[in-house]
Amino acid sequence: MKKIILNILSVLFGLLLLNGGFAKFFHYMPEPKDLPPALMADNAAFMEIAWLMPLVAVAEILGGILIIIPKTRALGAVVIFPVMVGVALTHATVAPSGLPMVFVIWAILLWIIFENRKKYLPMIS
Repeated sequence: MKKIILNILSVLFGLLLLNGGFAKFFHYMPEPKDLPPALMADNAAFMEIAWLMPLVAVAEILGGILIIIPKTRALGAVVIFPVMVGVALTHATVAPSGLPMVFVIWAILLWIIFENRKKYLPMIS
């Protein structure tokens, strides 16, 4: 049962990442009207660095695909980890209203990492 729940959450997490990545390329999601000014300033600063958002988008798309596939889930967690650190820091510093969702997403990511912990041992030994 635990494995089924993890698989379902991993697919949902992967789809969330795919949506975020593709939205950065194709701009099909409207920007919310009630964004905090500090977050809008951060987003504008990120857009000044021409290669940054495409890089994050590729990481989200690649990480999302890898997390959806059970065999590559551990690699997907490694790919998406730096992006998730940025998401957590952004919400902690300029948009705390999104923190509950960040906690849920981080719980899924940490569960994926915990369940695949044996696969990471060669990286640290």
